This record gives sequence, C-alpha cells and structure tokens, in this order.
Amino acid sequence: MMEKPSADCTAYEIAENLKEIKDSMAEACIKAGRRPEDVMLLGVTKTVPPQRINAAIAAGLRSIGENRVQELLGKKDELTLAGVDVHLIGHLQTNKVSKIVGQVNMIESIDSFRLASAVNQASKKAGIVTDVLVQVNIGREQAKSGVMEENLEALLAEMGTLGSIKVRGLMTIPPIFDTEREKRAVFARMYKLFIDIRGKKIDNVTIGTMPMDVLSMGMSGDYKEAILEGATIIRIGSALFGKR
Repeated sequence: MMEKPSADCTAYEIAENLKEIKDSMAEACIKAGRRPEDVMLLGVTKTVPPQRINAAIAAGLRSIGENRVQELLGKKDELTLAGVDVHLIGHLQTNKVSKIVGQVNMIESIDSFRLASAVNQASKKAGIVTDVLVQVNIGREQAKSGVMEENLEALLAEMGTLGSIKVRGLMTIPPIFDTEREKRAVFARMYKLFIDIRGKKIDNVTIGTMPMDVLSMGMSGDYKEAILEGATIIRIGSALFGKR
C-alpha cells in the first residue's frame, strides 16, 4: 500500500508518487477491462507552489487542475505548461469568468445556467469555444456545489442554446465513504446518469456527431473505485503533492 506523502514532498518524492499513482491507475483499468490511456490523471494544485508543480510536470504529469481563479493566475507565469492541459475544477463566481476564460483548457464546475451564460458570453467575446463539464451534486450535500440529478437534463437543454461553450461531460465530488462498496455504488450511479444523458439528443452535448466523452470523478482516497466505475478523469492532490 502506498504510504501517504508528507506535506513537503521533494521533487524525487513527487516523481515516485506519480509513478505509483500511474501504476495503480493501470491496475484499476486492467481490472475494469479498460485502457490506461483512456483515463486522465489531473494533478490538483490547490496551495501547491509552482516549483513542486513543475517537478510533477518534469516527471510526466500532463494535466493540472486548480480550484481558485486568483491562485491559478497568480502562479501561472511560473509554471512550465508547454504540452500541459489546465482545468479549473473549483467553484467559479460569475464576476471572475472573464479572468479565466481563455486561460484554461476546460472549466469543470458549471452548475447553473447563469454561470454557463457568463462563460459563453466571455468566450464569444474572446472568439473561442470553451470546453466545460457540468457539476452534479450526486450526494445532495448542502455544502457542495452542483446541480441535482433531477435538474440536470433541463439545465443541459437550456445550455444547448449557447454557441460558445461545448459540454464535454459531467463532474462530481461525491460524499466521503469508508468502504469500497459504498464508494463504487455512488460512482456507479454517477456513471449511469452519464450514460443516460449521453443517450439523449440534447443540443450542444456532443462533439461533432459523437456524444459527450468526459466523466470527472475520483480523488486521492477513491480514484481506483472511480476508475472501476467509468471515470475518464481522476483528480489527485494529496497523494501526489502531499497533505496541504
């Protein structure tokens, strides 16, 4: 079992952590009958200083996710981001949309039509189309953002009128469970929702003629279970960079 990394990981430790995570991902993919290359490892960089992020990139990390707009913009110039995807994964306020559009490859935390409209407007002004995920509150937790399951289809239908964003899929932050069975059950429910939505003809929930293809779920404590249940992006912070 992989030991929990310390809060001040060295570049060597980060590289070792990354290798162990990738090995565990590959094992989970093989167990699920999936290809390891079909799951993206997103390194969560909240509160992580640039030099440690760069150490992970040098070791082979190719995607990072930041929670806060100001934090990302404040350290982006110090990061070696050539060939690296950057995602915004935290709650996005509408008054910060114009600052982040064009600065990231994907916004994973769309949870309302108001926010989607703001991203669409800023993207149109910048002359780009922004890839987004819709965040689902699968655990119905008051402290977490996200649309409820029963309101997802209506939100997506409303977003179908927006031409400067592309809905690539769904994201969730599930409740914390202790057992593998509980973890897999909630991820399985999220995957079913993902497949159900893919099967509906909703404008803008396609890539050309292909249905949405991204399901972002699973973090340091449950990413293996998420992969077993169909995740295409896992978001790893502490297991890679150490405890905050």
